[in-house]
Amino acid sequence: MKPAVILLSGGLDSATVLAIARQQGFVCHCLSVDYGQRHSVELAAARRVADALGAREHRVLHLDMNQFGGSALTDPGIGVPTDGVEAAGIPITYVPARNTIMLALAMGWAEVLGADDLFVGVNAVDYSGYPDCRPEFIRAFETMANLATRAGVEGRRLHIHAPLIDMTKAEIIRAGHDLGVDYALTVSCYQADDQGRACGLCDSCRLRRAGFTAAGLPDPTPYAGQAGTLQESSDKR
Repeated sequence: MKPAVILLSGGLDSATVLAIARQQGFVCHCLSVDYGQRHSVELAAARRVADALGAREHRVLHLDMNQFGGSALTDPGIGVPTDGVEAAGIPITYVPARNTIMLALAMGWAEVLGADDLFVGVNAVDYSGYPDCRPEFIRAFETMANLATRAGVEGRRLHIHAPLIDMTKAEIIRAGHDLGVDYALTVSCYQADDQGRACGLCDSCRLRRAGFTAAGLPDPTPYAGQAGTLQESSDKR
């Protein structure tokens, strides 16, 4: 059984990736990053998911990216959009260099563990237009990783696995459901409250909700206040 590092945010996609890595026989070492995100409740969700899916260990690194700001997820002065998923352009919820930084941290831990495999839950279909969720980014990072590490130079090739890259949200949910993922443990909302209840209005909530509907599965997401009432009314239609 080979070790692998899994980037685990506590959201729906990364939980599915952890289940896929486990199903493929990897010993899973999960890495979460507390980067100053406003939705830090997801870190508690990551711990729950790691425990439920039998990770060998789960570590949380602290990195204060809100010193830079520039994103609605790291700058409290920028509001999270709630008017619907933007049709074009890169939304303000994009965090500059986030996936590059997280993959670099995972790469460093992988070298220490002697792991040749990294898993990340990026998706280029049902996503919000982030440039670091594209297949060409993943390919470029893998190339860089094999140039920049002792493992790569010594001939132990590092592999960046992005198994969800070309799947719809509904396909991701069905795959995770088949692998026994309890999505009630996960948090996807960009501005979930302290109890982990979702707003139901941000891009991430809308994509998640639409995914469960398209998959024909009940959405276990707890919604807060008026958003919950709106979602219940939608369910009845």
